[in-house]
Amino acid sequence: MGQMIVLAVMILILALTGTALAQQESSKYPSRPITFINPVAAGASSDLAYRMICKEAEKFLGQPIVVVNKPGASFTVGIAAIASAKPDGYTIGYAGHPGMFVAPLTEKVPYHPVKDLREIMQFGIINIAVTVKGDSPFAYWKDIVAYARQNPKKLAYGSAGVGSFGHLALEQIARREKVQFAHIPFKGSPETQAALLGGHIQVGTGDFTYSLLESGQIKLVFLVAEKHSPYYPNTPILKDLGYDVPAPTFLNIAGPKGLPDEIVKKLDDAFSRAMKEPGFIKGMQDFRFTVLYRNGKELDEYVAANFDAFAKMLKEQGLIK
Repeated sequence: MGQMIVLAVMILILALTGTALAQQESSKYPSRPITFINPVAAGASSDLAYRMICKEAEKFLGQPIVVVNKPGASFTVGIAAIASAKPDGYTIGYAGHPGMFVAPLTEKVPYHPVKDLREIMQFGIINIAVTVKGDSPFAYWKDIVAYARQNPKKLAYGSAGVGSFGHLALEQIARREKVQFAHIPFKGSPETQAALLGGHIQVGTGDFTYSLLESGQIKLVFLVAEKHSPYYPNTPILKDLGYDVPAPTFLNIAGPKGLPDEIVKKLDDAFSRAMKEPGFIKGMQDFRFTVLYRNGKELDEYVAANFDAFAKMLKEQGLIK
């Protein structure tokens, strides 16, 4: 009996010591460089946006933030690396929409976007749109729907791949309008834009190069977005067209589940302050990305709600049981 009491006391002492050490480590955070995992290819517009905000946040953390690109498999490679990292704040990253709301529902991935990640903050929104060539006869979405209704499976649209936001949005809309499109998947938005400009498809979906828009080579039909863009205020969004389709196109900072509150607060504070820096503001304007802040708690709830919404949508489309 006495041995059991001694053992219990030793376990308690070790637990308290471990807690104290963890708290001490958190109070010193960060004491070394932070790795930022970006699941997109180097040079992509979202990659440049993250390098920009990380550079600004370094000033407030007092340590370098090293951006490491881990593209592949609809963001799942990079997000898996974030989710499996030690929850000490030294590995964080971008847990973007393709790997958060589609892949975890349609294939086997080594993480759960709600259970295995902790959101730290959101700083912006990227543009996902439906576009046509500058000289296209289609000016409005209703024109495209009318053409598709009269010509089943003849209107070809391209997307950044099966399961991309553009693909899922148009397939959901097609179901509601009772029309049929011909889907042409590409490896990414640059390929989709090239096919659109080359006349190989009539409609493109996904991210777009704003210089092509402003030079008149492409036209916006509508934005796959929840709110109007300050850069394109007259471009309709999903709800303007009467469609209730989820569109969580956020730019976020996330870490593994178990990240201590104190570390989350320090990271949120640093990246929030970075959002106010002139270099960040100008960069976001140059990319035509909308600045939007959510704290970690708000973003956790937002991610969970959208995960449920996508589960419902994918089930309706027959992509999951």
